[in-house]
Amino acid sequence: MIKKRIINGKETTTEGFESLYPFESHFINIDGHEMHYLDEGEGKPVLMLHGNPTWSFYFRHLVNGLSGEFRTIVPDHIGCGFSDKPSIRNYDYTLKNRVNDIEVLINSLNLEPDEKISLVLHDWGGMIGLAWALRNMDRVDKVVITNTAGFFLPSNTELPIRLWLIKYLKAFAIPAVLGFNIFSRAALYMAPYRSLSKAVKTGLLAPYNSWKNRIATLRFVQDIPITPNDRSYSLVKHVEDNLHLFKEKSMLILWGQHDFVFDLSFLAEWRKRFPRVPVRLFETAGHYLFEDKPRETTSVIRGFLRD
Repeated sequence: MIKKRIINGKETTTEGFESLYPFESHFINIDGHEMHYLDEGEGKPVLMLHGNPTWSFYFRHLVNGLSGEFRTIVPDHIGCGFSDKPSIRNYDYTLKNRVNDIEVLINSLNLEPDEKISLVLHDWGGMIGLAWALRNMDRVDKVVITNTAGFFLPSNTELPIRLWLIKYLKAFAIPAVLGFNIFSRAALYMAPYRSLSKAVKTGLLAPYNSWKNRIATLRFVQDIPITPNDRSYSLVKHVEDNLHLFKEKSMLILWGQHDFVFDLSFLAEWRKRFPRVPVRLFETAGHYLFEDKPRETTSVIRGFLRD
């Protein structure tokens, strides 16, 4: 069944990938903006947080594989997926707001007060999820880390030139990202290790089908904190400074080796901070780990959550 939604005057549909994304849509209004999320299955809750430029579609294999025994909750961040895509005048696209949005969503889910939530984190969803978790450590069960960071750039690592241009060079970033959708389109070829099918490419691109609907893909990059002058710097520093608290939690690290942003220096940093946490390195996978290794990652995560 093809799902349709009008966002910023532009129709967004699941046409071309509807069989890959058969899930029921849910919405919550947060400060006047509709956040879309999936809520599939019953059992212990598992919250999956995506980054940029993906959306809940990226976690479809996990939802299918886990929802038979877990409650899988997968939001689209504001500006992403089937969520509203407000202008920068109407929504502050910062890490702090992302964390607040997740707080509101979780508080709306009618979970039991003592019911703990497991997290599956990817890309910028890692920082969002870890920042939320530090506010709510008593509500956190297990944490799955996949090609993400909970700290600033590792030493001797620089922001990739493509991201630097988008963050600092507005004359390039605005027409390239908003006009030509270069960020989302380039990710189709740079983020996975293997070639994606036409239907998967259609699904990943579907929400970002107009200039106005690509605002989040731009603002996510512009919000990456590099110096203390960046607005999200203090919150990232808070996460980095308190990351050691997660040693009390059960953690698992899954990593796609061929990641053009979160490269092996990030994995080395995770290993240094959490030497006892099990790591599974996928040598034939990239940044889009769940696209490259859907069956393997689902199996490993299912076993981890069952223990």
